Amino acid sequence: SPSVREVKQALDALGPVLPGSISKQWNVCGKPGCRCKDPDRPQRHGPYYQLSFTVAGHSSTLFLKPEELAVARQCIRRYRRFRELNAQLVTAYVAQARRDGVAPLAEVD
Repeated sequence: SPSVREVKQALDALGPVLPGSISKQWNVCGKPGCRCKDPDRPQRHGPYYQLSFTVAGHSSTLFLKPEELAVARQCIRRYRRFRELNAQLVTAYVAQARRDGVAPLAEVD
């Protein structure tokens, strides 16, 4: 398994992260006679893209412009990797504590 230093280097190189998932939505507006309310062939407005996420126990959403989708998806992939690396870091610290004791963990590396 990777060392503490290796995992920290991977975390440092990761780049920006965003939690959550992206959904596509189509909306109906409130204007009478709008195409979205056509009785025969309604055409909803959209698509609109929304990032839904939870941070510190609080759920939230963020609307995304179509040109932001690729970057948002990349940040979500990085977040998944961030979580994997975080678990590896904890595992590496536990392995280090078992090997060397807890006292050396007071040193910052």
